[in-house]
Amino acid sequence: MTSTTFDEYQERIAAGERLDHDVIRSLAAAPDILPLGMLADAQRREAHGTRVTYLRVADCGFDASFADAVPAPAREIRITGVPGSLDVALSAVQAARAVAGNRVVSGYAWKTVGQLSEMSGTRRGDVLRKLRGAGLDAVAELPLDVMEHVDDDIEQLQQAGFDRLRLTIDKLPAAERTDLLLRVSALQRRFGCIAAINPLPLSLNAFRPTTGYEDVKMVAVARLAAPDVPHIQVDWRRYGPKLAQVALTFGADDLDGISASDASPEGRRRAPLEEIRRNIQAAGFEPAERDGRFEVI
Repeated sequence: MTSTTFDEYQERIAAGERLDHDVIRSLAAAPDILPLGMLADAQRREAHGTRVTYLRVADCGFDASFADAVPAPAREIRITGVPGSLDVALSAVQAARAVAGNRVVSGYAWKTVGQLSEMSGTRRGDVLRKLRGAGLDAVAELPLDVMEHVDDDIEQLQQAGFDRLRLTIDKLPAAERTDLLLRVSALQRRFGCIAAINPLPLSLNAFRPTTGYEDVKMVAVARLAAPDVPHIQVDWRRYGPKLAQVALTFGADDLDGISASDASPEGRRRAPLEEIRRNIQAAGFEPAERDGRFEVI
């Protein structure tokens, strides 16, 4: 890429224009990821300046006691596991809702919603409406590489009352992810309910791990591919502070999955809240805690 071409792309981003799909594919295919990262960083700064948000989450199994498992500092309660029936799933949501107060309750994966539909003989759209009626604010995992009919699936979610979707990736290899991420912008233009993309795999393969090179490339691609989606996330618990710091300079602006515990057995500076703030600042950004509705606290 010539300096003139790079400058042209930067000018287009500064003017609020989106880069063409072929340009993004070309940037993603190039071995040098620095131009891609610099453009993605320019895109995220246009949208968010130097602010980086983070979310403290309390994970709780559907069959556990939410009252015992949810620390007061948690800004979102996330139900984990696969219930054996729709009734059990609804009861877990109701129990979480009773503890949550005005905090967000999220839970389950798109695959789990399908399983609940099959087990109960209930249409998927009706399962979603029942979960929403029980108090579920968000489906926790919506993997683009698992949702077979993405447009129809998002329409069902929206009709059921889920209006802040966080799209994810299950395990699709990086080489196959660019075109999938390029589809997200069209989905956002149609539905307008996508709040975030988490472009790194939720399912990690110990025998075929992702590389930091691939990971930050995909973060940058997500930022450029869908500039109208507000947030590009990295999962703190899965990918850790080192990758997260670099990802922030490649277009990410939100860190998900921060521990809600305030315990600090190794001293205050190693407490989860202090660690996340320190790592964001070390990357040159300003930390801001948010709630599960993407509102800064």
